[in-house]
Amino acid sequence: MSRGLFAGIFTTLLFAAMLVGACGVLLESALRAHAPVERFGGAAAVVTGPQSVERRMKRLGSEPEAESRPLTERARVPVAAAARLRAVPGVRDVVADVSFPVVLPSGRAVTGHGWESAALRPYRLSAGRAPRAPDEVVLGRAAGARPGETLRLQTSGASRPYRVVGVAGDGPDAAFFTTPTATALYGHPGRADALALIGGGLDASALRAAAPGLTVATGAARGDAEDLAVASARPGMVEISLSLGGVAIIAALVVAGGLIVLSVRSRMREFALLRTVGATPGQVRGRLVRETARIGAPAALAGGVLSLGLGAVMHGAMVREGVLPDGFGLALGPLPVLAAFAGTLLAAVATAFLASLRVSRIRPVRALGEAAVEPARLPRWRVIAGVVFLVIGLNALGFSTTATGPDAAASVGGLVMALIVATALLGPLIARFGNRVLGRAARTLSPVAGGMAQHSAGAAALRAGSLITPVALAVAFASVQLFAHSTVAHATRGQAEAGNRADRIIVAAGPGLPQGVAEAARRAPGVTAATPVKRTTVIMPVTALGEQTLQSLNARGVGADAAATMDPKVTSGGLAGLRGDAVALSRDVAGGHDVGATVSLTLGDGTAIRPRVVAVYNRGLGFGDVLLPRDLVAAHSSSPLDDHVLVRGKDADLRAVAAAHPGARVVSPGAFGADLSREIRLQGFVNQVVVAAITGFILIGLVTTLALATAARRREFALLRLVGATRGQVLRMLRLEAAIVLGTGVAAGALIAAVTLPAFAAAVTGVPLPWVPPLPAAAIVACVAGSGAAALLLPARAVLRRRTSPALP
Repeated sequence: MSRGLFAGIFTTLLFAAMLVGACGVLLESALRAHAPVERFGGAAAVVTGPQSVERRMKRLGSEPEAESRPLTERARVPVAAAARLRAVPGVRDVVADVSFPVVLPSGRAVTGHGWESAALRPYRLSAGRAPRAPDEVVLGRAAGARPGETLRLQTSGASRPYRVVGVAGDGPDAAFFTTPTATALYGHPGRADALALIGGGLDASALRAAAPGLTVATGAARGDAEDLAVASARPGMVEISLSLGGVAIIAALVVAGGLIVLSVRSRMREFALLRTVGATPGQVRGRLVRETARIGAPAALAGGVLSLGLGAVMHGAMVREGVLPDGFGLALGPLPVLAAFAGTLLAAVATAFLASLRVSRIRPVRALGEAAVEPARLPRWRVIAGVVFLVIGLNALGFSTTATGPDAAASVGGLVMALIVATALLGPLIARFGNRVLGRAARTLSPVAGGMAQHSAGAAALRAGSLITPVALAVAFASVQLFAHSTVAHATRGQAEAGNRADRIIVAAGPGLPQGVAEAARRAPGVTAATPVKRTTVIMPVTALGEQTLQSLNARGVGADAAATMDPKVTSGGLAGLRGDAVALSRDVAGGHDVGATVSLTLGDGTAIRPRVVAVYNRGLGFGDVLLPRDLVAAHSSSPLDDHVLVRGKDADLRAVAAAHPGARVVSPGAFGADLSREIRLQGFVNQVVVAAITGFILIGLVTTLALATAARRREFALLRLVGATRGQVLRMLRLEAAIVLGTGVAAGALIAAVTLPAFAAAVTGVPLPWVPPLPAAAIVACVAGSGAAALLLPARAVLRRRTSPALP
C-alpha cells in the first residue's frame, strides 16, 4: 500500500474515532451528571419529593411500556415527615429547607432561606449576628450591605423594609430570615422544598422506609436535590448524544467506507497479479483485512484518546453559551475511548472485507482484464439494497408529512440518513445520470476538454460514485440540520409577532415579577388589559399514529384577560374559559382531544390533574403547546413570580409601576421580540456544534478521498500527455470533470434537502416553505465545492509537473 493511501485511510479513521468518541463523552457526561453539592454540603442525606414522572404508554402491537420524564419544578415534601426521619438511627437533626426569590433594591436577585438552613453549608458570619425578629435579615457579602442598614426587599409580594443584622462571608449569595418569616414568605404552610438530614452512618433503605413515596438522595445525588437544572437537562442531552452518535457512526461508515473501497479499486492490478500467480480468494481477502486492521487499530486508538479532548471542547462550549447549566459536569472515562476504538475498527475491517469480495472472486485467467476495465453494471445486491433504503426514505417522508411536532422532527433524521445510504449504494448510477446532463454542458462549453471530461467521468462511474457520496452527504446533512432549525426559529418568531396584541411588555431583570405588578398595571392610566405570563413545563401523553409517548411540553400560565393581549390563532373554543382547571392545547399535541374533552396532565411539580380542554390553537411554536390559568401554574411552581406582563393600551403610562418594583422595566414589542430571537439562537447552539463537528469530519474525508483518487490517476495523465495532450488541456479536462462530479454530488445533496425540508416545515409549522437564508446556503455549497475542487486539482497539478515516462507501468 502506498504512503498516500496509508496516510489517507489513517487520517479518516482517526477523525471518525474522534467524532464517535466525542459523542460518547457527551453521553457519559449526561448519564453521570449531577449538580454540584453546595448548600447541602453539611447534610448526610436530603429527602425531596419525586423529581420524575413515570407512566405506561400504549404501543402498537405490543404491551404498554413505562416512560419517565423529569420534573422542572420542585415537588414539595410535607414537613410532618421530619418526625419519622428523626427516628431513624444516626439522624441527629432534620432541617426543613425552603427557598424563594428575593430582589435587592439594586434589582439583583438572591435566594431566601430560613436561618436554620445556614447550618447546612455551614455559612459563617463575617459581621453581625443571626436574625431574631421578623424584620431582620442576614445578607451575603456580595450584596454590599452593612449591619444596621435598612433595605427594601421584594419577595413574592410588594417590597418591604428589612434591617440587615449580619453579613455571611462565604458560600452562594443568599438572604437568611428567621424560620417563621421564611416560612411565611415561602407561601406553602406545612411544606418544604427538601428535608436535609444531619447525622452520620445513615442507612438509605431505612430512610426510604421512613419516607415512603419520597426521594432520598445521598452522595453526589444531593446536588440534584439542590438544583433541578442538571437533572432536567439530562434526558435531553442523552437524546441529543444518542442522535448525534448515530449520525456520526453512519457518516463514518459512508466516508471511511467509501475511501477504503476506493483504495481497493486503485490496487486492482496488484490483486489481479496475485490471483494470476496462484493466490487464493481467502488469501487476498485476508491480506486486505489485515492491512486495514494494521492501519485502523492505531488510528482508532489515537482517535479514541483524542476524542476525550474533542468531547471536552464541545461540552465546554455548550456550558459557556448557557445551553447546559453550570453544574452539568464533564465525565472523562475509558468507555468512550473503547467504544470509539471498537466501533471504528470494526467498521473499517467490515468495509475492507466487503470490498475484497469482488477482488478475490476474479478468476486468475481473467484477473488482469478485470482489473483494467471497470464493470458496466452494478452488483445486484447493491442495487437491491439501494432501492430498499430509498423505499425506507420515502416511507419516512410519508410519515413526516402526517406527523406533527417532535415526531416529525425525529423522522427527519431517519429520512436523511436513509436517502444518504441509498445515494452511496446507487452512487454510480447517479454519477452516470449526472454525467449525461452536466457532461453535455461541459462539452458545449469546451468541445475538446469537455468531451475528454465527459468520457473520463463516464468510463469510471464507480470511482465517480465514490466521490459524489461524501459531497452529497456534506451538503444534505449541513443543509437539513441548519435550515430545519432556521425554519423553526423563523416560524416561532413569526407566530409570536403575529399573535402579539400587547402594546407594552413589563419584563424583569431578575427572577421574575410579583403578582402585584400585573394588578398595578391594570390600574395604570390608559391600560385596558394586563396579562401576567408564567412559563413552565408540563408532562403529557401525546398520541401520534396510534402510539403514545410521554413528552415534556412548553407551557404558559396566563391571566384571565389573555384573549385581549395574545392571539394564538384559536381554531375551536376560546381563551375566555381558561379558568380553574382548564387547558388550551396546540394542534400538535391535541391528538384528537376536542373542546370539552378532558386530558391527563402533570404539572411542573408532579401534580396530576385532568383539566377540561377549552380551546385548540395553531400557534404552538410562538405560545407554547399548553396554556393554563396563571394561578394554577404559580401554585405548582418553584417560584410564584411571573416572567412578564403583557399590557394593552397605546397610551399606557407604566413608569410608576416599573419604579415601584426593583428590576422591572417596560419594553416595546420589538425589543421583546429581539430578546426572544436571542433565546432561539441560543437553543440552536447545540445544533451548530453538531453541524460543525460532523460536517468538519465529512469535509476531511471528502478532501482525503478526492486527493487520493486524483493521485491514483497518474498513469492516465501520463498517457494523455504521451498521445499529445498539453498540460493545460489535461487541467482544463480535470476542471470540467470536477464540475461534473462535484456538481452531481451537490445536486444530489440539495435534492435530499429539498425533499426533506418542505416535509419537515409542513409538519412542524403547517406551511411547506422552509426558511433557507441565502448566505448560509451559498456558504455550504461554496465550502463543499471549493474544498472538493482543491482536493481534485492540486494533486493533479503536482502529478503533471513530473516527467511523463516514469508514470507508465
